[in-house]
Amino acid sequence: MSCDFAVWYPSKQLTDKQASLLYWQLCKGETSGVVPHPSVDAFYNEITSKHPEIDAVPEDQIDDQDLCPWSVAFDRSPGHLIMCCVWTKADYVEGIVKNLARKHGLAVFDPQNAKITLPGGPAPGAAKSRWKFW
Repeated sequence: MSCDFAVWYPSKQLTDKQASLLYWQLCKGETSGVVPHPSVDAFYNEITSKHPEIDAVPEDQIDDQDLCPWSVAFDRSPGHLIMCCVWTKADYVEGIVKNLARKHGLAVFDPQNAKITLPGGPAPGAAKSRWKFW
């Protein structure tokens, strides 16, 4: 099981529903809804300097989730990045993604909750835990 996050440059303000539709288009390889922006590359460079992509991790370290919390390679274009992390690192990765996105002026979409966070949105620490007890 993985937990996914997407970032893109917010060239226009989207509702949660619009962001959800854009996310699913991106998952299908349709990138016309995002605008290429250097902030996406800056975000990518910074996040992979902290945690390299899964394909860049040596075989003997592939299970080290502190080194690489990713479950698959990133989906990336000049206008977006989709990251899938292992579920046990979801809260940690969410904090990093939201902090770096805020720093680089990017929107964050959380498909598990169908919510978009814009760069001026809630502080990253305000996120609730993904663990739910019924």
